[in-house]
Amino acid sequence: MASAEERLMEWLRDAHAAEQQAETMLSGTAQRLENYPELRSRLEQHMRETQRQAELIRGCIERRGGGTSLIKDTGGKLMAMGQAMSGLFVGDEVMKASIASYAFEAMEIASYRTLIATADMVGDQETKRVCEQILHEEEAMADWLEQNLPTLTQKYLRLEETPGATAKH
Repeated sequence: MASAEERLMEWLRDAHAAEQQAETMLSGTAQRLENYPELRSRLEQHMRETQRQAELIRGCIERRGGGTSLIKDTGGKLMAMGQAMSGLFVGDEVMKASIASYAFEAMEIASYRTLIATADMVGDQETKRVCEQILHEEEAMADWLEQNLPTLTQKYLRLEETPGATAKH
């Protein structure tokens, strides 16, 4: 049976791996977007946030005397590369990537809420503060996607019906 301290470290490693995965996923998607400049810009902004978030989480892990998990980080990156590559084989890549991004943000939000509660329980106020900061950024990205999915969908459908236009990305 694991202690709350052990779970906090495990879940911080999971969060670090998720940020590694998100960075790879965001980068792969943003690079291919041609007809969606607003989405591309927001994904690139969140990618920079994600890189910083990974460093902040790494700092929490190291401050607590641990290290990141090479296996979890590598696994997350490999999963993200697979997700990004799958966009090459579907006709509606931008929509599938947007939906997947929204779902990923929801997972991260739940993860950071769990980390905040755990850090609070073990008395690690610095980790709690860092996770609260990251949570706000994840919520902002999820909110942006939620607000922009209808417009993005309509733009995609209009482009798909336009002869010679590329709606996919």
